[in-house]
Amino acid sequence: MNDADDPEDLPSLWSHEPHAHLMFRPGDRVADIDPDATPGFRGDKSDAPTLQEERNVRFAELQEMLYANSRAGDHRSVLLVLQGMDTAGKGGIVKHVVGGANPQGIDYKSFGKPTPEELSHHYLWRIRNALPAAGHIGVFDRSHYEDVLIVRVHNLVPREVWEPRYDEINAFEKELVDEGTLIIKVALFVSAEEQRSRLQDRLNRPEKHWKYDPSDVSERAFLAEYKASYQRVIDRSSTDYAPWHIIPANNKWYSRLAVAELLIEALERLALDWPTASFDVEREKQRLAES
Repeated sequence: MNDADDPEDLPSLWSHEPHAHLMFRPGDRVADIDPDATPGFRGDKSDAPTLQEERNVRFAELQEMLYANSRAGDHRSVLLVLQGMDTAGKGGIVKHVVGGANPQGIDYKSFGKPTPEELSHHYLWRIRNALPAAGHIGVFDRSHYEDVLIVRVHNLVPREVWEPRYDEINAFEKELVDEGTLIIKVALFVSAEEQRSRLQDRLNRPEKHWKYDPSDVSERAFLAEYKASYQRVIDRSSTDYAPWHIIPANNKWYSRLAVAELLIEALERLALDWPTASFDVEREKQRLAES
């Protein structure tokens, strides 16, 4: 039995697998999210550094197995979709969680304002061009959901344009799943107060000025509209094959641990093992000794 089948693999500081606490269920309301909460986690901030390091090692092992199996013909992949308001912690998750893996098997893409070329195509064109290769973990820092979030909040396109996109996105994700991509969708939520604090920190520290955008403050005037838009997105696009996971993100240490566990859970569901050698190992050992 490999570790993927081991029920003891979940750290004792978690009461249940995180998806059991974080997966969206019909009736859940964005307005009711407590951004300070740490669902399912029995520990506190002091436990985080050691546990994060340990789980990153496990994540890296599984990620390497996925990559190794692709060299043997396995076409499966994983796609992590990170959505959240500015300062929600998407970049920190990429750095402190995904960054623990072998970069050879990571396909990272940050989606900002569409370029003129991207605007000349269907909105999913740039998404398809960034999908992970076989054996890779794709990471979307923002995603196709911008085309039903910000466009709705700011009326960038008419309702008759963005409304059908929910069904289009569901069909698109079903296609990906059917083709062998396991999708993990994460929505990160911080409070208005925590967002202000993080923006202030960026302004106070010269080494973080590059992360600050004056539009981040402007967008704070639309927080209520974004909450309503996120509610609609999650209601319409959380499916059995690609459910949303709602992560309170005021505590960066918690959101990073939670995403690490979601990635580990997903990879373990693939029942990975190291691929069998396509050559006679003992014979190759002999040849090497004689060389």
